Amino acid sequence: MSKQDGFEKRLNEARARQGLDRAEGSSAGLPGGSYGVGFRAGVEVFSALLVGVVAGLLLDRWLGTWPWLFLVMFVMGSAAGLLNVFRLFKPRALKRD
Repeated sequence: MSKQDGFEKRLNEARARQGLDRAEGSSAGLPGGSYGVGFRAGVEVFSALLVGVVAGLLLDRWLGTWPWLFLVMFVMGSAAGLLNVFRLFKPRALKRD
């Protein structure tokens, strides 16, 4: 066993511990390709915005405060959607033992 083979083995083990290597056929992590990542980012923004708008409409109807809670929840949903997209593209920090 050469030094190169030992290095490759240790490198592969370290990558597996850090979760940098995906198993064959695994679909964990980000979707493949730019269309998949773009679609996921769009879904993240849309779903957070939809939840905020629906919650604002329901609270306004219940409390009779139209349009104030709708506007507040719209802004909060927008911020949540943008934060989700930021987290999607933020590089993951490596854990140190």
